[in-house]
Amino acid sequence: MLKNFLPDEHVPSVFDIDPDQLKDKGIKGVITDLDNTLVAWDEPDATEDIKGWFKKMSDHGIQVTIASNNNEARVKLFSEPLDTTFIHSARKPLSKAFKKAQKQMKLKKDEVAVIGDQLLTDVLGGNSAGFHTILVVPIVETDGFITKFNRKIERRILNWMRRKGKITWQRRDQ
Repeated sequence: MLKNFLPDEHVPSVFDIDPDQLKDKGIKGVITDLDNTLVAWDEPDATEDIKGWFKKMSDHGIQVTIASNNNEARVKLFSEPLDTTFIHSARKPLSKAFKKAQKQMKLKKDEVAVIGDQLLTDVLGGNSAGFHTILVVPIVETDGFITKFNRKIERRILNWMRRKGKITWQRRDQ
């Protein structure tokens, strides 16, 4: 059961994800979370660094789709200036949004990676849908109400994984 929460990879941030390494794994598309993965949950716009990350992925032929549980206005405001596709109100960890993004990108399951900062939404959903999953450290230590609850559960799972030697990476709040 807990193996569904285990990411295939864990890195400090999206900036530690090398497009050449993704391509070496056969990855041609990325489904990424928005809040606390790309920018702080209360930051409305992409930073210059994130704009550069999107360009770097594009330059390497990797498609990027944003899948967020947040509302349409929030996700659209962030995504449109980046000229990237998005799915709002994704209801992660349910797999429907992940499969929709895969279909939009016209890629096979083994050609898609899911990037996110939460075990209970991004990693569980990505693993359940059969994609390669990459967990990043949340950008900020503050969260919205529902996410605060998820983080408490997540900390227990991460601590279990550390004790079992399944994960060595540390969150910023540990």
